[in-house]
Amino acid sequence: MNNAKSSEAWRRSQKFIPGGVNSPVRNFSKVGGNPLFIQRGQGAKIYDIDGNEYIDYVASWGPLILGHAHPHILQAIRGAMENGTSFGAPTELETELAEMIVNAVPSIEIVRLVNSGTEATMSAIRVARGYTARDKIIKIDGCYHGHVDYLLAKAGSGIATFGLSDSAGVPADFARNTLTVPFNDAEVVRQTIEANPDQIACVILEPIMGNMGIIPPQEGYLQGLREITAQHGVVLIFDEVITGFRVAYGGAQSLYGVTPDMTCLGKIIGGGMPVGAYGGKKEIMQQVAPEGEVYQAGTLSGNPLAVSAGIATLKTLAEPDVYDQLESTAQALAEGLFDATISNGIDAFHSRVGSMLMLYFTGAEVVDADGARTSDVDRFNRYFWGMLERGVYIAPSQFEAGFVSLVHSEADVEGTVRSANEALSRL
Repeated sequence: MNNAKSSEAWRRSQKFIPGGVNSPVRNFSKVGGNPLFIQRGQGAKIYDIDGNEYIDYVASWGPLILGHAHPHILQAIRGAMENGTSFGAPTELETELAEMIVNAVPSIEIVRLVNSGTEATMSAIRVARGYTARDKIIKIDGCYHGHVDYLLAKAGSGIATFGLSDSAGVPADFARNTLTVPFNDAEVVRQTIEANPDQIACVILEPIMGNMGIIPPQEGYLQGLREITAQHGVVLIFDEVITGFRVAYGGAQSLYGVTPDMTCLGKIIGGGMPVGAYGGKKEIMQQVAPEGEVYQAGTLSGNPLAVSAGIATLKTLAEPDVYDQLESTAQALAEGLFDATISNGIDAFHSRVGSMLMLYFTGAEVVDADGARTSDVDRFNRYFWGMLERGVYIAPSQFEAGFVSLVHSEADVEGTVRSANEALSRL
């Protein structure tokens, strides 16, 4: 695999950008080598500046559920762009996307658009604190909710990839009101709330953990959290930045039939453009300025280009049989990868929910962050390079999910499984 141009581009970028990248997980330092510099994408494929072609399962870290350069999205962005790129004033497009979100997501009666998933989670927690007049929050070990100071304790995603338990630059006082508990253990949440009476504002979690690979909730876990938080007046927040419109049109909450008080969204609702959203019960969202006293603002929130891309994406996802097609493709890929690990005698645990999937290099069942951490990272790193050299682009981290899009074909799946067999045979 020739990547001379990417190597040179990385050397140059390091002169001006920390680590040569604008988000840590783009760096290949934990798998070795230098990151690829991508020139373009089309359908299920991406192409680097050296001209190499890859079947893409990163999908811009999840939002490209329709694939790269989808004509509906490009047309929507062009149409919006002709009228201007930003106004700092209301547009009807914002209302259209907001109405689609409210109609789709069970927990959301009112929604506020922002610019990223980090903004969404940060804002939702502020609203929960304002609504309850309480300071402490409970988060889950391994769940990543963006790079907010008080949410970086025991976080997933890049924090897990780089082996960091926290982040430098976060004062201890910022994190002291963040209580961390394991995933899939509702009883510990109950005990933590009871040990801090009338002090917990909210419990925030990914209903399907997506930043330590893919870890689904065990039966009764989400239902247990719903009951416990309701009993104690604690706001239950689902971070569906990854799972929203990915595992089902209404997100994980519609898939599992559990309705939180608030929900955070991102990724897919922007169709590949920067966007986020948070929403919930009307009585809670009325706390947000200008109606209430919880302040949150953003000059580019509801940007017409991003909103137009989101509308086009959700309209396509609302068409019949879309999620059946995603399920079929993802199932075929997961079964092929499972067979490849078995035939090559590789200890692995496979996890999948809808079009999100993960191959952990561990023989143990993974039900929480500690289980994910038992994975053989060195073996994953060799697998990553084996796949990349065979034209398959997966995330450069054992702890990041893989994503199937609507444009992954049967030939793409067969080629991926064939590449996996060859890569695994050399481990």
